[in-house]
Amino acid sequence: MGLLSIIRKIKKKEKEMRILMVGLDNSGKTTIVLKINGEDTSVISPTLGFNIKTITYQKYTLNIWDVGGQKTIRSYWRNYFEQTDGLVWVVDSSDLRRLDDCRMELDNLLKEERLSGASLLILANKQDIKGALTPEEIAKARLLHCPIQRNTFVQPNFRCFVILVLNLEAMDKTRHWKIVGCSAYTGEGLLEGFDWLVQDIASRIYVLD
Repeated sequence: MGLLSIIRKIKKKEKEMRILMVGLDNSGKTTIVLKINGEDTSVISPTLGFNIKTITYQKYTLNIWDVGGQKTIRSYWRNYFEQTDGLVWVVDSSDLRRLDDCRMELDNLLKEERLSGASLLILANKQDIKGALTPEEIAKARLLHCPIQRNTFVQPNFRCFVILVLNLEAMDKTRHWKIVGCSAYTGEGLLEGFDWLVQDIASRIYVLD
């Protein structure tokens, strides 16, 4: 019996899932974890290393690894890839200046072999902030490689945005993924995203349940 089979048997017995939450600094990762767990989010400090939060979600135990996103520690992300069932990539939708940086870092993650089997949830966070780009506006600007022009907005194909801009075309047929607009402040969209993530992981790990 291979190591992967042993790990899956253990996880199946304990109904556990290992979730890796990453993204650029100040994207809202820690706030999302606390919000999902019903904790106070009024005072949040930057994550300088990592936090581990174990929560019960539906009938499963989620071990969420919330890893800091500062540029100086991104090279250490690889230390947390092992045995990851679900990858949550958090985007600050209000920070236009770092969209390219965000795309590049996500692209690097998706090349990692140890994450190749993980379900991918992309959370377009901070939709509650005035001036934050909607996923559709981000799509138009990035697909055309032009500055944001809100007054000439035309509804694009959202799936094309995900595939072309976030470089998911290479794994679109093999990796399970979903993108959801959300607000860590209000909680909007978080349950939709995590419901999908948990069920998608369960369909792979607990397929015989």
